[in-house]
Amino acid sequence: MEQVNIEKTLVIPEQEIVKDTSSPFIKANTKNVSLFHLKEDCTIPVFSKDNECTIAHHEFINTVVKCVNDIFIDQNIEAPEIRTSHVIKGRVPDAIGKPVNLLTEQDKTIYYERMMFKIDIPNIRETINGNNLHLTVGGVRAYNQENLYSKKNFEKFKVFIGFKNMVCTNLCVSSDGIVQELRASNLLELEEKVKVLLGNYEMQKHLNALNLMSNYKLNEEQFAKFIGKCRMYNYLPKNERVGVSDLQLTDGQINNVVKSYYEDEYFKREHDGSISLWKLYNLFTGANKSSYIDSFLDRSVNSYEIIQKLSYSIHSGEQNWYLN
Repeated sequence: MEQVNIEKTLVIPEQEIVKDTSSPFIKANTKNVSLFHLKEDCTIPVFSKDNECTIAHHEFINTVVKCVNDIFIDQNIEAPEIRTSHVIKGRVPDAIGKPVNLLTEQDKTIYYERMMFKIDIPNIRETINGNNLHLTVGGVRAYNQENLYSKKNFEKFKVFIGFKNMVCTNLCVSSDGIVQELRASNLLELEEKVKVLLGNYEMQKHLNALNLMSNYKLNEEQFAKFIGKCRMYNYLPKNERVGVSDLQLTDGQINNVVKSYYEDEYFKREHDGSISLWKLYNLFTGANKSSYIDSFLDRSVNSYEIIQKLSYSIHSGEQNWYLN
């Protein structure tokens, strides 16, 4: 792994930050927004029974940014790239009853039900199979997973650390680099738990596992069987699923994997029809970009685990339902 020490750059005002989103890390129905927009233009949902504020999206992001700066000292920390979806619209009290075509921007209120962000640390990097990977940290907030009709209690967050493939902006996240349900009641508690995740992340172990994927491949017949089993999985009787790895990608996403097997510029099959597990993993993470924000990380980790188990099966000769 290559690590280059670079002094921290001058902090840029939030409203001047513009991120290149020509190839976003998640697509679906998301849009790119700035931290300034979240802070200045969006309302903050409350818990209805006590009118206590939720932790706002921009507060969550700033807390993780602080943790990253505290843990990765003297590294070049890039500005967050933020994607949002499911906008919730409202009006100020003075605009009640006003026709839609007469509403001004001052009459409207918005907030985003779902938000995901990542923070790149580009000088902590590795090259796998010719692909440059950069360390990245991020999180997900989904208000639809909170009970906003109750009193304020622990709030739920997802936080991850892993790598971004610079060829395609696919995120490589393992089960050891994520907290699927981080519960916190305030920003201090949130900060403490994020730092635990970042401090416990075994970076080299994750990179070694990713590197090993390049050592194994499926021939065309094995790939066809694997895809067929992926499509069969959702119809497999429950009693037959015991011992079978759960598959969370949808049928449409599996179709995208097959399409990319033939057409992807970087990860398509070899001339003999074979495909390395590293390429197959990237086809999975690429297909996952069409997931909604609240299911993206779950499917990202699931894709990693599916390919990891294929790798172990090929290496050890152990039976794997998806191949045997």
